[in-house]
Amino acid sequence: TFNSDIGRAFSMIVLMSGVVFLLVVLPFTFIEFFYAPWIRMQEEARAPRKLRGDIRGHVIITHHDPVMSALIRKLDQYHHRYVVIVTEVDDALKLHDEGVDVLVGSPDLPEVYEAARVDSAAMVVSTGSDQMNTTVAFTVRELSKTIPIVTTASDEDSVDVLQFAGASHVFHLGRLMGQWLARRTIGGDAMAHVIGKFDQLQIAEARAAGTPLVGKTISETGIRDMVGVNAAGVWERGQFKAATSRTRVTDKMVLVLAGTEEQMSAYDQMFCIYHRASAPVIVIGGGRVGRATGHELKARGIDFRIVEKLDERIREEFQENYVMGNAADIKTLEKAGIRDAPAVIITSHDDEMNVYLTIYCRKLRPDIEIISRSSEERMVDTLHRAGSDFVMSYASMGANIFFNLLRRGDLLTVAEGLDVFRVKTPNQLVGKPIKASNIREQTGCTIIAIGTEGDLQPNPGPDYVLEKDQTMVLIGTPENENQFLERWVTG
Repeated sequence: TFNSDIGRAFSMIVLMSGVVFLLVVLPFTFIEFFYAPWIRMQEEARAPRKLRGDIRGHVIITHHDPVMSALIRKLDQYHHRYVVIVTEVDDALKLHDEGVDVLVGSPDLPEVYEAARVDSAAMVVSTGSDQMNTTVAFTVRELSKTIPIVTTASDEDSVDVLQFAGASHVFHLGRLMGQWLARRTIGGDAMAHVIGKFDQLQIAEARAAGTPLVGKTISETGIRDMVGVNAAGVWERGQFKAATSRTRVTDKMVLVLAGTEEQMSAYDQMFCIYHRASAPVIVIGGGRVGRATGHELKARGIDFRIVEKLDERIREEFQENYVMGNAADIKTLEKAGIRDAPAVIITSHDDEMNVYLTIYCRKLRPDIEIISRSSEERMVDTLHRAGSDFVMSYASMGANIFFNLLRRGDLLTVAEGLDVFRVKTPNQLVGKPIKASNIREQTGCTIIAIGTEGDLQPNPGPDYVLEKDQTMVLIGTPENENQFLERWVTG
């Protein structure tokens, strides 16, 4: 009896252990093999794999990176449809939850582009590796002989290959960034340096320091009456401000001028005698962007020194322009001429390093012009606070190039934080003189040209009456641009 009681107790223990085990295991089994797959299916169902049939004129984007993030913001601003092809479902869902229009698929498969309605799209943009961009161009071109295919190229030698594969436009963003940085270098003189063109209209910048303009209001300078250019705004320590007749010019300002080529030449003849610079400009970094900056400075006839610490980056063409060493070393910068240089251009792809070097150069030379590259848009304000006079983000530059190509010249970014854009005269403004439109007061934008396609009149006067079916060219910050579009175009 005793042994049978022990047996029954043991059996009961085993039975209870089994029940407990099942109670523990079954929920996990249910979750792993039934509930989790069901949840996964529900999640995957949220990630689109095909565009609706009524979507047309959209942009197909094959990679999501900082450049494309900036492009998406610009497309959203102008209410232009797009879709981003994303390979992984998890990545697609994350972007989808952030409000990005996505489509799950691999960018090397023809059926993915068919699902993305490539036959009715306005453009395909690819900013991946040169090899992936080539595959994208080849795949899309097989499906459509006419759609514009826009790609980037990291290597100059890849440009031809991408074009052979079917790319309509290939942009070497590193070279373009170097050119932009060099063009922003005023170099210590007071002449008008053209930084952008909009048909026959030119946008230029001119340093005010050392000229008779300092201390006067824009109205008192009389430059519009004397040479015809319009002072549309001023830069002061990286901040753009729309200029009015009452804006007083200081020696820290850089004037933003708008006018024709003849008017800019007349301005130069008046101010070319002031504040000439002879010391070399310093370029920090001898990579692709730094070398492109050197090429552009050389083309402009500006002497320069490239500071570089890696032997393999030194090129024979610039042998006499190199200073070997670390830019964070005061001796290296002094050898490059930091004490007398009119400007320093910081070209590193490392944003944190650029902030470090900007602070260092600003402390060494409070009066020097500092121009810096930023890889990401979010670092632009930080670089301005650190002491940069002008910053251009790689992302913004690329995005605006693609957007301008899409809109066929409706937008020109002349600097980070300053756009020139073209719109049809809004119906609400037709019949009003410019001074009665209150555009500048309500949005911060300034009209710098107006007229018909291909026949723009630069710098119309305040009494000019706005007419129907005309084109207006305005200048302002992206925020000003948004305010104008919301107030009179999309509002």
